[in-house]
Amino acid sequence: MTVPSQGAEGSHPRVLVLGGGMAGLSAAVEASEAGAEVYVVERNAYLGGRVAQMAKYFPKLCPPLCGVEIHLKRLRTTERVHLLTNAEVVSVAGSPGAFRVEVRVSPRGVNERCTACGECEKVCPKERPNPFNYGMDSTKAIHLPHEGAFPFRFAIDFDHCDGVTCAACVDACPYEAIDLEEQARIEVLEVGSLIVATGWKPYEAARLEELGAGRIANVIRNVEMERLAAKGGPTEGKILRPSDGQEPETVAFVQCAGSRDELHLAHCSAVCCLASLKQARYVLEQYPEARITIFYIDIRAPGRLETFFHELEEDDRVELVKGKVARIDEDPATGDVTLTAEDTLSGRKMSVTANLAVLAVGMVPEATGAGLPTQWDTDAHGFYTVNDASVGVFPAGCAKRPGEVSACVKDATGAVLKTMQVEADQMKADPMKAGR
Repeated sequence: MTVPSQGAEGSHPRVLVLGGGMAGLSAAVEASEAGAEVYVVERNAYLGGRVAQMAKYFPKLCPPLCGVEIHLKRLRTTERVHLLTNAEVVSVAGSPGAFRVEVRVSPRGVNERCTACGECEKVCPKERPNPFNYGMDSTKAIHLPHEGAFPFRFAIDFDHCDGVTCAACVDACPYEAIDLEEQARIEVLEVGSLIVATGWKPYEAARLEELGAGRIANVIRNVEMERLAAKGGPTEGKILRPSDGQEPETVAFVQCAGSRDELHLAHCSAVCCLASLKQARYVLEQYPEARITIFYIDIRAPGRLETFFHELEEDDRVELVKGKVARIDEDPATGDVTLTAEDTLSGRKMSVTANLAVLAVGMVPEATGAGLPTQWDTDAHGFYTVNDASVGVFPAGCAKRPGEVSACVKDATGAVLKTMQVEADQMKADPMKAGR
């Protein structure tokens, strides 16, 4: 199906937003309220991106779904935003004011009649690792992506669904909402400009062999710690050791795990220090007698976030050690981990034993997605640098640089203003071809 570059009456500019995380959602609602028809292409079956997987924001430590819900409420009140979930860009051709974008929409297997009653899930015999919880638990092949998912309806993971021999979910659904024979389709969108808000993914910590990720049960990444602390997480918000489900009394945080390292990620991801400070608070809120050790190269807490850092720095339950962890070893008998590092302030080698270690892995851009033109410039770290009205493509959020949520939201608004400039330029060049 082809969606033309002008509305039915040729009255609105059209903008394609790649990514439905916080930057993408911010861009979508701002552009729609500026009068544009907006198409959001999201790879997942739900909107919200990585933010939906967080337990809390810093510095206020409030649930992130509060911020996501504000955008979703705005989406519900506009007809100018069109959502394509389970979707990825196949190709982009054309020029500013006249892009032709092919989007592949994969089958969800569940249509709009779904009420999320859960009857299908009860009878589904197939389990699959739960990517929303980073594989720390499992769901059925037919599942609700998470408790705050939008669209709020079930989806089928066809990689784990044996629909050929099993149709139990079809028979169980009282609303005839399940279609096991749904096929992928190609949507062709004609738009005037594109906002790339493809976000980020955590660095693959298994590459950090010396730190034991993937090898030592009680060494986890910061993103997994976030899900342990979340009410909808695999432990319902209780921070427990993966190896035995015990409450940790001592937790060590390893900053720059693979970051600022020419062998892994040369860049700083900007938010890892603050994320670990936040997660240290998670631990102390649940376990007031716990002891925390944070190994760091530099603590980066700019602007008003400096206060957030100092509040934890003054807590006598927290020890800050300036030094990069060289290795982590496991005690097979207890599951405890021993971290070896150099205290660079004293020059001495030191070892700390903890019940749990958390690696602050950095952000890797998702901007190298299939179908995106290679001529769109990226920097040495893979973040998009293309940002020119003459190209008609504008990156936003963590597709552009690592950053905190509030910075990504502001950045998205800036990208929308630039798409409006593309439209203005097109009107000047050729009023008959412009989207107004």
